[in-house]
Amino acid sequence: MLSNQYSIQQVKDIIKADGDIINDDAISILLTDSRRITNAADGLFFALSGRRNGHAFIAEAYAAGVRNFVVKQGPEIKLPSANFLIVPDVLTALQQLATYHRERFDLEVIGVTGSNGKTIVKEWLYQLFAIDKNVVRNPKSYNSQIGVPLSVWQITEKNDLGIFEAGISMPGEMGRLKEIIKPSIGVLTHLGPAHNEGFEDFKDKIREKLKLFVGCKLVIYNYDQVTPFKDEIVADKCFTWSRTFRQADLYVFSETVISKSYYLRAIYNEQEIECLVPFTDQASVENAVTCWATMLAMGCSAVEADKRIERLSAVSMRLELKTGTNDCSVIDDSYNSDIQSLEIALNFLNQQNQHKKRTLILSDIFQSGLPEDVLYAQVADLVKSKSIDRFIGVGEALMKRQEMIQLADKHFFADTNALLAQLQNLRFRDETILIKGSRSFEFERISRLLSQKNHETVMEINLNALLNNLNYYKAKLKPGVKVMAMVKAFSYGSGTFELANMLQYNKVDYLAVAYVDEGVSLRQTGITVPIVVMNTEYSAFEKMVEYKLQPVMYSFALLDEFVKYAQLNEVSSYPVHIKIDTGMHRLGFEDFEIDTLCDMLEINKYIRVTSVFSHLVASDAAEHDGFTSIQISRFEAAFKKIEEALGYTVIKHLCNTSGITRWPAAQYDMVRLGIGLYGVDAAISPTDNGLQPIASLKTSVSQVRKVIAGDTVGYSRKGMMADNGKIATVRIGYADGYLRAFGNGVGKMLVNGSLAPTIGNISMDMTMIDVTGIPVEEGDEVIIFNNVYRIEELATQIGTIPYEILTNISQRVKRVYFYE
Repeated sequence: MLSNQYSIQQVKDIIKADGDIINDDAISILLTDSRRITNAADGLFFALSGRRNGHAFIAEAYAAGVRNFVVKQGPEIKLPSANFLIVPDVLTALQQLATYHRERFDLEVIGVTGSNGKTIVKEWLYQLFAIDKNVVRNPKSYNSQIGVPLSVWQITEKNDLGIFEAGISMPGEMGRLKEIIKPSIGVLTHLGPAHNEGFEDFKDKIREKLKLFVGCKLVIYNYDQVTPFKDEIVADKCFTWSRTFRQADLYVFSETVISKSYYLRAIYNEQEIECLVPFTDQASVENAVTCWATMLAMGCSAVEADKRIERLSAVSMRLELKTGTNDCSVIDDSYNSDIQSLEIALNFLNQQNQHKKRTLILSDIFQSGLPEDVLYAQVADLVKSKSIDRFIGVGEALMKRQEMIQLADKHFFADTNALLAQLQNLRFRDETILIKGSRSFEFERISRLLSQKNHETVMEINLNALLNNLNYYKAKLKPGVKVMAMVKAFSYGSGTFELANMLQYNKVDYLAVAYVDEGVSLRQTGITVPIVVMNTEYSAFEKMVEYKLQPVMYSFALLDEFVKYAQLNEVSSYPVHIKIDTGMHRLGFEDFEIDTLCDMLEINKYIRVTSVFSHLVASDAAEHDGFTSIQISRFEAAFKKIEEALGYTVIKHLCNTSGITRWPAAQYDMVRLGIGLYGVDAAISPTDNGLQPIASLKTSVSQVRKVIAGDTVGYSRKGMMADNGKIATVRIGYADGYLRAFGNGVGKMLVNGSLAPTIGNISMDMTMIDVTGIPVEEGDEVIIFNNVYRIEELATQIGTIPYEILTNISQRVKRVYFYE
């Protein structure tokens, strides 16, 4: 039996479950998401309850082939040949099983926690120790109450070192993770204010984190940061590093930037030692020193530690989705490759519906800890279960095992150069391509050739932040309330199918667009969720019906024309949505029209009313709460009459983004989530860490020049230098969406950590900024807005709203989508 294979009877005993065993199957895979089923016959599905109730997806998992479930209560319908293990708490059962599994193995385990840098330190320690140890670690940033047990489940008898990071969001969580990880060595990364919400204060959060180290034989930490808490670290031995405290075990006394590296000198064991870090930003340097201290504390020689750290490579934790050539989409994950991250990347590939064809370009996988035949059998199973259409393998190990990949369309190359030589002959067109490679294969060369070339102004969209924001609002909804996500106007400038795929995958109930063409575009890129067209046009009825789009009816003329169209084309019971004007005075039926509307709806067989809705005018503004209450009363009066006339109930929805938070009593059956999805809500303070901006707009410096006092800058000589200084020309202008209103010092851009004001008028393709006193070179990154220098600040600068800033960003600005 495999080391992580258990019979269902064993699992039942371990988690102390009730329920009858119908088939004593063997399981080896833990499943928590019905959308991500692999090797279903070997899987055990945990019906976790959180923002989504896992019990609602048991039938979906069963249909995918799963026959073993851990549940809080059995399913309402009988599912033949399925085992149901009933427990009081499903998450606790998952953790109990992982804890039992961990206790079976006697291996050294490093537990990593902190406020920032956990994942980077964990990945770098993996790079440093995997040279001579068989290491198991969390995939990506699987450090939560669910992620940690799934990570620990990977331990086999072949591993001699485990490196697991632990993240927490509230008191009481770390104790549970400690029991699962059982670290013998503790590593504390940077301490800061990140994730303070959920705790009384910063100190309360740190004390909770330190619980991971109770009973460790060794704990490594930065003395400068931990001084107030050092007495609370319960361990046999501590190893400290410091930049100020000479008595620290590793005292860093000299730091110098050499080219693109950071040269460190330190005192260790009363000897001077050195280390060259291949990064210069302070966060990376601090993370590297933490790794340096860990290696020394664990007995590595100073010379060997320096040699290994000098070879550290950047950690890319993000999948990058971008537009490819020949109508392709490219998912770039070209810097790391292991079996766990491959599965994560393939899951993301499966979320993409814009192309029917899916292609995987994969390199050999190194340092997996598995025999190669076992490893590539797992790869083959993933390729099969994830419905890959074309497989391109690169590397000697894959070439030797071509027969394992059971696809007709498969190609193998000895190395990356061989693939590049044949790239044109592979004829990539209208497909989604996942590029997944170990760093040594330099797959970024492939990504560059397959991606569209755009100018260097880029809007980065964080899909994890989008999901966070969706869940943020879902958590505020009453049970059973549906979500309509607004993706009109190119999803507020953020993209079309890229965001719609993520929203559909995470089971929003409806998408809403402004015009039919937007809905058609989504349907053509594989979106199947119901789509509502808010601004229905007479000329688009045919397309609307062809693509199964649901129109909003807001006037008698429009309703009459659509009924005539339906009658002529033998369409019956077509779903429509009725808009009521309760005070916006934009579109919709008014109070005095409701009785007439009811008469039309009552006798009409050509349409079926799916929902009735209205729009709040000022749900975010306390000074207009009286008017909002009037709108709610008008809406209730209208929908009650309509439902009475119809003889059936409809979905009622009134709340927009701000209304979800400020008017919970008006959530009714559904809410419409708009700008809040994108990280902006006028009813929520920008300091509320629960909501995350999803977009960052970046450009770069084209040229830097000195300008003497009195010289003018830009068109019409509007910009003048009061003193001698320097300006930088950056690659963004009003044709990109950086409006002329930002000119002449009104707008500011973030350059190397400092705000630089614009100088002169904004040009069509370029903007000049005053960078006097700021270290800057050609090619340096310039931030227009991001999650620190927020879009709300830009809106304030020119007296507008964030919507306008977002929707004005030109289509020529490349959108790049990231997913961790």
